[in-house]
Amino acid sequence: METVDTADGVVETGVTIDFAVQGMSCSACAARIEKGIGKMKGVQMAAVSFPLRTAWVQFEPDLLMPEHIAERVKQLGFEALMNESPRHGLQREHNTLRLRLLTSAVLTAPLLVSMIQHLPALEPLLRLLPIWMSLPWVQLLLATIIQFVIGAPFYFGAYHAIRQKSANMDVLVVLGTTAAYLYSHYEVFQVGLLTPMLAASHAPPLYFETSAVVITAVLLGKYIETAAALRAQQGSDGYGQLQNQLATVDRAGEILQIRTEFVRAGDVVIVAAGEIVPVDGIVIKGLSSADESLLTGESLFITKREGDPIWAGTRNVSEPLRVRTKAAGHDTMLNRIQELVRQAQRSKSVIQRNVDMAAGWFVPAMLVFALLTVVMWSVFLDPGNVRQAFICAIAVLLAACPCALGLAAPISLVIASGRMAKKGIISKEAGALERLAAIQTIVFDKTGTITEGKPVVSAIRAMKGSSSAVLRLAAAAEAQSVHPLAAAIRQEALRQGLVIPKAEQHQFTPGGGMEAAIERQTFGIGNVRFAQERNWHIGVHAQDFATSRENAGETVLYAAIDGECVGVIALSDMVKSNARAAIKELKQLGVSALLATGDHAAPAHAAAKAVGITEVHASMLPESKLALIEKLKGQGRRVGMAGDGWNDAPALAAADVGLAMGDGTDAALSAGHMTLLFSRLKAIPEAIRISRLTIRNVRQNLTFAFLYNVIIVPFAAFGLLEPWMAGTAMALSSVSVVGNSLRLTGQLKKAAGNAE
Repeated sequence: METVDTADGVVETGVTIDFAVQGMSCSACAARIEKGIGKMKGVQMAAVSFPLRTAWVQFEPDLLMPEHIAERVKQLGFEALMNESPRHGLQREHNTLRLRLLTSAVLTAPLLVSMIQHLPALEPLLRLLPIWMSLPWVQLLLATIIQFVIGAPFYFGAYHAIRQKSANMDVLVVLGTTAAYLYSHYEVFQVGLLTPMLAASHAPPLYFETSAVVITAVLLGKYIETAAALRAQQGSDGYGQLQNQLATVDRAGEILQIRTEFVRAGDVVIVAAGEIVPVDGIVIKGLSSADESLLTGESLFITKREGDPIWAGTRNVSEPLRVRTKAAGHDTMLNRIQELVRQAQRSKSVIQRNVDMAAGWFVPAMLVFALLTVVMWSVFLDPGNVRQAFICAIAVLLAACPCALGLAAPISLVIASGRMAKKGIISKEAGALERLAAIQTIVFDKTGTITEGKPVVSAIRAMKGSSSAVLRLAAAAEAQSVHPLAAAIRQEALRQGLVIPKAEQHQFTPGGGMEAAIERQTFGIGNVRFAQERNWHIGVHAQDFATSRENAGETVLYAAIDGECVGVIALSDMVKSNARAAIKELKQLGVSALLATGDHAAPAHAAAKAVGITEVHASMLPESKLALIEKLKGQGRRVGMAGDGWNDAPALAAADVGLAMGDGTDAALSAGHMTLLFSRLKAIPEAIRISRLTIRNVRQNLTFAFLYNVIIVPFAAFGLLEPWMAGTAMALSSVSVVGNSLRLTGQLKKAAGNAE
């Protein structure tokens, strides 16, 4: 089961399935499937990707079954491969296209004799070729096989599209090639089946080669498209290579090797040197190094010792480890990341949605334009010459290309999402990538974002009693908090071996502090604002100590019993080693950085100065950060927010792009529009570079696709292109867009190399 926040804020729970879809010819087909499935009772959401030939559906299992969805897809004229992975389905379609393409090419070759007939300078070649190649009945036979056997899927696609009151590329191909075939069919029986075309200048021209070359060219284009889609899918699904299907488990002294989905939380897993870690867990024995590069983008090995977390998909490099399992199978962070990457790929950016809308009316518009071409020639340009009008209309139908438009964005976005995932940047929606390219300002949280997020207790000053007494009560009050400062207090109490009492009636104030009932008294701990709001009595000695520690850049928390300050706890948090370099890179990219933190002004300014940030907003509540984001957006800025995903959720959601600093937890992966695994600040400028190159690539594709249709279609309408030329140009336009999309891989690698 899966829970999803819908656009209108309603939370829906349902079952999700991914499956391959075969038979799509352009993005209009994907839109038709989405619409058809989306209208089914019980379907909550549906998304279909034409380049990847995949569909994703979330539905209510009480109202619908996968078989019903497959049947609906079949009614729409496509095949749903429910028991086959999307990659295998795409590979199968690729193999089928290769067979159709090779057969079509072999059968088309003899038909090129007819093309020589259209070129007087090459007529002497006719006498050098075997006589049977110029026999009309041979050409008719070959063209018929190509048109109605190899080209049968185009007819099925066109039939189902028209049946659904829609139109796609199949409609254009079928109309154009069928018209050329039927015209030539008519001419063959006028001339005679056995009359060789040796006297080409005296025989009427046949256009069998037009329909055959167009079908072959379209198949070539689709073959290259699927090859590119496979390459993009393999690049974006690199996490599949990190899956270890088997785990060695120690259960009560018995060593078992079982599939990872059967490993239970708490099981002890033995990970040999060189083995891919099969589960998420904690190292309980051993000292080794882990290669996390394919998961986080960091190339350096990470030392793993007792007590350290380790994740599925990383590689244990040097020595055996024993790991206490926390998550296995579908619950691992690796699997969660895979799902988020797939979620991003099936979502659509604003550019892609606009293109899909344009593709929806493109084919009907081209049909109207072809009809106008007939009228233009018959009435104005060459009245009475029906043949010329007919040929030009065919050329228009064959030149029009909605595929290039449909392919302009998806393949580039898939390549980008795969590249970002390898860098430890997980985008959960395609729109986030598009918005990130336009970011002008990023607001940073401090704790866990600019700093390591692992503060330690640096000093304790007790006003009454001992520092240990203050610490044990503070640890009790913070027992349920997930804040890094609370964790530091609990860790220090544990280090000192203190017995922590039980606390009740916890009252947590985000960005402030905590109060609880402990040992029949009200104990509170929080920052200065929290203390002032509750009118705690803070003596001069406590204030002097707090001021001195804050001036040193430390964070200060006040502790009080029944409103009387009994101690001050100072905590220090190191600035991340790569934070300054990341801020410098952002400035080079033209992106300004701000610091917004709930911490006191002194430690906030100290951290900001250390990393090169000049604008600081301190002592901010979560709602204050939200107001700051709204204010910056109101000034016309494109704003990003980078936070730890715990108390920055409102600001992350309100920003144009929310960047959650991940710590390997499910909660961090759920926050924001993007997640940066393991809080790598350098990933932010990397993500911006990737997004800008990707959006530039998409715009290049769209420009080419638009200019192609603006230039080629009028050429075809005015008779400046033979039908076979127009059809070939249509196929090559899609190939050109795919080729430019694939260039993005090299551009991203080059940009990463230059940045380093």
